[in-house]
Amino acid sequence: MAARQAPAPALGPGATIGVLGAGQLGLMLALDARRMGYRVGVLDPSPLAPAVAVADFHVAARFDDAAASAALASRADVVTFELEHVALEAARAAGALAPARPSVEALAICQDRVREKTFLREHGVPTAPWLAASSAAELERAVATLGMPCLVKVPFSGYDGRGQVRVAGSADLEAAAALGFERGPLVVERLVPFASELAVLVARGVRGERRAYPVARTVHDHGILVEVSVPAPVPDAVADRAIALAESVAAALGLVGVLAVEMFVLERGEVLVNELAPRPHNSGHYTIDACATSQFAQHVRAICGLPLGDATLLAPAAMVNLLGDRRGPVRLAGIEDALAVPGTSLHHYGKAEAWPRRKLGHLTALGATAAEALERARRAARALRWESLPLHAGAPGPG
Repeated sequence: MAARQAPAPALGPGATIGVLGAGQLGLMLALDARRMGYRVGVLDPSPLAPAVAVADFHVAARFDDAAASAALASRADVVTFELEHVALEAARAAGALAPARPSVEALAICQDRVREKTFLREHGVPTAPWLAASSAAELERAVATLGMPCLVKVPFSGYDGRGQVRVAGSADLEAAAALGFERGPLVVERLVPFASELAVLVARGVRGERRAYPVARTVHDHGILVEVSVPAPVPDAVADRAIALAESVAAALGLVGVLAVEMFVLERGEVLVNELAPRPHNSGHYTIDACATSQFAQHVRAICGLPLGDATLLAPAAMVNLLGDRRGPVRLAGIEDALAVPGTSLHHYGKAEAWPRRKLGHLTALGATAAEALERARRAARALRWESLPLHAGAPGPG
């Protein structure tokens, strides 16, 4: 019998983490990585992307630029992803020069809705009923088979409610078909009447060890996450089932890093998996203020081969996203009143430009209960407002 290959030695402080993507997730990942003593390089087309300001170096390139991804990896000891919509050719080019964690194979599954849902079905993970449609005729047949209402989604790059159409009648089929079939089959998914939405973050290390964070309750508005509260107000049996599903998916993917699993809970308590994200996730931002180890520090530990950190919730928490309400440079006003609310923390992403419903920051609040934390976060958010800046004012600060 061949000897089992030992895992690569852990990467300690001084090593360089290459991150494909430099948005707010990259920013918070870089901040924790820098705090732990790591160097960080980022690849992103925008020189104004949030993580560029705190990275050691920036490769300005698109996410389908294989040569640029290789250039990033040539200066890194490990490569990871801030977003899953990286061209596989570029991911493979990076992975040929430095370990890619999560793997390119896991990325390929999670970036394509058809591959993702097929993977879940093959591993016995329950989802809402769905079908793939490669033409307008197949789309019509899929809707007829599944029944209305249903959602039709593009296979790639659909997030925050983009790239999907709700089909409630035959008149909606034309709009759904207009999403296009050029990049692959559309996903047609039956809308299930759920009682609540949940999210579970689970970290998995290079040796297969796992740490799950508490189950969080999530609230979306037209596909955009707006609120998170934790622990979720669900029976222990539902929470245990949700965590078990998330851990089984991470193991089946062979994932190294943090995985976010979004779920539906039906009225009878059945848990269905909706979507996967092989990276830190918006639903886990509360971990920065409320957990022994943030999701970002946990991701660094995992991809660098370090022991995973304690995922214990130190206090009930809630998070409210701060979304843009106008286009152009903005500043945030009302901070004094917002931070006067007990237990609140402000996280401003420093994005150079706002647009309606763009994620520009978030508020976290702690409380004696999840309900109290959520009430505090909502109260603090109501005190805030965006104000337009003159176009010549440059990138906004947090004030």
